[in-house]
Amino acid sequence: MTFSSVTDLSGERKPRRMPSRLLEPLELRILGSLAEKQMSTPEYYPLTVNALIAACNQKSNREPVMEVAEADVQHALDVLQEEKLVWKLVGGRAVRWEHNLEAALQLDHAAKAIMTLLFLRGPQTPGELRGRSDRLHPFATIAEVEETLQRLAASPDALTRELPRRPGQKESRWTEVLSGVAAAAPAAEGGGASTESLQQRVQRLEEELRALKAKLGV
Repeated sequence: MTFSSVTDLSGERKPRRMPSRLLEPLELRILGSLAEKQMSTPEYYPLTVNALIAACNQKSNREPVMEVAEADVQHALDVLQEEKLVWKLVGGRAVRWEHNLEAALQLDHAAKAIMTLLFLRGPQTPGELRGRSDRLHPFATIAEVEETLQRLAASPDALTRELPRRPGQKESRWTEVLSGVAAAAPAAEGGGASTESLQQRVQRLEEELRALKAKLGV
């Protein structure tokens, strides 16, 4: 595991426990679905495997739309449990699952809402994130979304990254960095590498190195 000290709302510095490898798309979908249901319909949370499958396969508020099977979801849950990103709750009539994002990644409510949307729908602009966050967290302005994104990107083990703005775009898109999407994102057309800041280039190279290490099993 990789650790980074971040400051929580009380001012106390706590470690951020990053995954030991890049996460797969289904693993992101599971984490996003668990966090979304916790915030939007807490009365049905934690989720059974069947409820989680339905949430992952949901056709609204998901990009891309998936069609996952129980075996795939169960395997992904087992892997995420090894990373201590989800927990199994045994008892009652069915086994249920809950995420551990707040503790593992040191997320407050606003940050958890942003990460949830990025897990479920991929790179988005601050305006899109605010427009889609109403059931998760009450961001009053786009500036509040931008402040949260910047805060998530500021620590040594950043969780978000601003992507180079494409021609014709008024707003930059932001992405999570746990899956390697940021590493695969091309530089802005016509701008080349010069459109990236030094910090962005360093983050991209670090993410590419993590992906290579994961592929080689080292």
